[in-house]
Amino acid sequence: MFAAVSTVAFLGIEARPVDVQVQIGAGLPRFSIVGLPDKAVAESRDRVHAALSAIGLGLPAKRITVNLAPADLPKEGSHFDLAIAVGLLVASGAMPGEQLAEYAVIGELGLDASVAAVAGTLPAAIGANAMNKGLICPFACGSEAAWASPDMPILAPPHLLALINHFKGLGELPRPQPRLEDAVPDLTDLRDVRGQETAKRAIEIAAAGGHHLLMSGPPGAGKSMLAKRMPGLLPKLEPAEMLEISMIRSMAGLLEDGRLSPNRPFRAPHHSASMAALVGGGSRPRPGEVALAHHGVLFLDELPEFTPQVIDALRQPLEAGEIVIARANHRIVYPTRVQLVAAMNPCRCGLAGQPGHSCRQGAKCKDKYMARVSGPILDRIDIRISLPQVTALELANAPAEEGSEDVRRRVEAARQLQHRRYENLLEGKATTNSECPPVLLERVAQPDPAGQRLLHQAATAFGLSARGYHRTLRVARTLADLDGLEKVHKAHIAEALALRGSDGFSLAGKTADNAVESSCPAPC
Repeated sequence: MFAAVSTVAFLGIEARPVDVQVQIGAGLPRFSIVGLPDKAVAESRDRVHAALSAIGLGLPAKRITVNLAPADLPKEGSHFDLAIAVGLLVASGAMPGEQLAEYAVIGELGLDASVAAVAGTLPAAIGANAMNKGLICPFACGSEAAWASPDMPILAPPHLLALINHFKGLGELPRPQPRLEDAVPDLTDLRDVRGQETAKRAIEIAAAGGHHLLMSGPPGAGKSMLAKRMPGLLPKLEPAEMLEISMIRSMAGLLEDGRLSPNRPFRAPHHSASMAALVGGGSRPRPGEVALAHHGVLFLDELPEFTPQVIDALRQPLEAGEIVIARANHRIVYPTRVQLVAAMNPCRCGLAGQPGHSCRQGAKCKDKYMARVSGPILDRIDIRISLPQVTALELANAPAEEGSEDVRRRVEAARQLQHRRYENLLEGKATTNSECPPVLLERVAQPDPAGQRLLHQAATAFGLSARGYHRTLRVARTLADLDGLEKVHKAHIAEALALRGSDGFSLAGKTADNAVESSCPAPC
């Protein structure tokens, strides 16, 4: 007796087809699972045995072999339980196999034959749809699977017996409906931030062009407040972006009740986070914080307090827009098109440069603290600004008239310009100025003659790297888009250089023209 049931194995957010081949043959009673299973898959035989006993169906006293093909693809997780159980039922004649051939099956079995939720249902549904099959998944994950396609058949049984009854015509399982998370009012607004007009301008520019941002300032200057208001400045998610984000969250098991979120992610890991927690990995590689922030904001507060090796692990994800986790027998890729917002104190004491303050370690205090953030990471951050201490007078002032909604309208207008530009030139492979490849920058961000002269002077005075040169052009292009101009002018180059800083933050209060004349030291 033989049966084959379709299921999937996960490599990142990609669902690979897997055939669960079940053979019941003559021989001493034995239940074996082959095909490169991990510990969770090997334990399926005990869960399946208990679940079948719970509904009054015992395993035949024969040799049972379950092969997960292809045999060289690693199989990880408990979502193979339901497919193995269904394969056994078909092979023993307890379920019809013809209709089941039209479905892929995932789900974890409880000892009472209940079907428990599993991670990765949305990628599994998309993978099943690509195979022109429907999906059988846990009841708790049905709404999540329904987002894959409005036309594909989906069954979400709460119990193994309900699935058997459906295929025997004794009951019917309705198709689950897609659901969104309940709307929660956003209580954060730029009006809440008193003073810091330069910083507000900087986060508007960062939001408009998708640029990375680093803020330095004393405790209480408003760095965290500004960072938490960044998602409210970004455009609403497109349907394709929402699906990408939800696939990653599904693999991490973060979709509650199968509901998708229409909000951009905001991830703020603690500075004690390990490298695996930040970029992903582990014995069973899972998405890290940088992948969970895809199409959203990754906020790293107290940046120098992170382990230097952990910070440097962000180099490749920030540059390439994806993280590759390589193992001996497989390679996993997660998308990481994030907007990095980082915050730090100017020194260990937190008050370097403030009037009347003298660091206990003198001038070395700031230098030693800054040295914990490597030059290559700073070079990947387009906007680096210093925030002054907020005065009591600024706190007593009335809230600003302009709020997050006003800024978001300007950001959306600038992003629409960028989308149209790159849709024509790059067929949608880039959507913001921060993603524009260097080969195209000279075409879309060529400054006027005065701006070109200023950029060359700054490149010489500050010792800009090639990456720093291109990132300055990208910020200038965003400034021109905010002004609704086709051409990049000298004023845009000057502001982009001032926002980039020379040693990280020293140009925040100067004009770029004056900074070039003073020949500030080169950046890290």
